[in-house]
Amino acid sequence: MDKLILGRYIPGDSIIHRLDPRSKLLAMIVYIIIIFWANNLITNIIMLVFTLLVVFLSRVSLSFFLKGLKPMIGIILFTTLFQMFFATGGHTYFHWGILNITSNGFNQATLIFTRFVLIIFFSTLLTLTTTPLSLSDAVESLLKPLAVIKIPAHEIGLMLSLSLRFVPTLMDDTTRIMNAQRARGVDFGEGSLFQKVKSIIPILIPLFASSFKRADALAIAMEARGYQGGEGRSKYRLLQWHFQDSLAIVGMVILGIVLFCLKSPSNN
Repeated sequence: MDKLILGRYIPGDSIIHRLDPRSKLLAMIVYIIIIFWANNLITNIIMLVFTLLVVFLSRVSLSFFLKGLKPMIGIILFTTLFQMFFATGGHTYFHWGILNITSNGFNQATLIFTRFVLIIFFSTLLTLTTTPLSLSDAVESLLKPLAVIKIPAHEIGLMLSLSLRFVPTLMDDTTRIMNAQRARGVDFGEGSLFQKVKSIIPILIPLFASSFKRADALAIAMEARGYQGGEGRSKYRLLQWHFQDSLAIVGMVILGIVLFCLKSPSNN
């Protein structure tokens, strides 16, 4: 649990850290859209090189990303193997019952695995180089034009900020509860699948209890300080859009145009 890096912020002074959080958020949205245009070897190599370049510019160790990816690798492998075993079309490599490994399924599984890893890398980089409060301000600023249709931009930004802020706290609580249960003789790695699932219950109950208790304490603290939402409130941190932010968005658009021109005509 302590290796889960989503929601954690690493202070730094890299060019990625200095970008406006709005530009980084927009860049991530564009990245998630254009990555689905990477459906062949050339386009995936371009996306891989681009992602590694951004990681290098952030001055965050690549090994740190790889360690943080470990808690999610099970879900990624399950999704890709499901795609590989049940996809049809192309040359058949293996067939047994309902399991069918074909060239098309293998290619699709490789493509999905690559997309998952790159999206996790890029989205995690956003939280590693952006404080939760800055990210909340960016969401609120980008959603502010939607206030004309009664979209609560400030409340959405606040919820996002609190969610990101308490992800590491929940992970730390989970680790502490698991250590306490191990000290009482609970073994989370032995037994059948049913026994392993059953052993999770002593973790979930105190975790939910502590989460609700923390949420209630946070609500009382906000009310005691007279919190009234975003209406009429001034801001201590003012977002400033610079030339490098425009350059980053233009770079993402150019990358999208390149991928669109080089993508395969199939609907993979």
